[in-house]
Amino acid sequence: MIASLISRTVFPVLVPLTVQGSPVLLAVIACAGIGTGVLFLVSLVAYRRRQTGQYRLISAAVGVLVLRSLVGAGTVLGIVPMPVHHFVEHSLDFLIAAMVLYAVYAYAPGSLSDSSTAD
Repeated sequence: MIASLISRTVFPVLVPLTVQGSPVLLAVIACAGIGTGVLFLVSLVAYRRRQTGQYRLISAAVGVLVLRSLVGAGTVLGIVPMPVHHFVEHSLDFLIAAMVLYAVYAYAPGSLSDSSTAD
């Protein structure tokens, strides 16, 4: 009782907002989706110019960021249940980190891609 009273007086804007159906969250996710969509297009242009595996991996990782925004929008719209949202988004976070780290590790000087030419 006291906690809900405090939350209504200290955080009056946050109380009526829930995840599902929140116009504020949907607007933030839309901005993130548009931003990552633009970055994805830029990464595709960079890949097309360079045509290397490193750029392909970075483009794929940025593409997964766009997918992540879609999952977030689906959660706010009530399409994706919250437990599924958490599982999918955290799995995508791991995938993005793994792809970027692999791109850095595999294509760095003296790394896996250079070891075949050293012999």
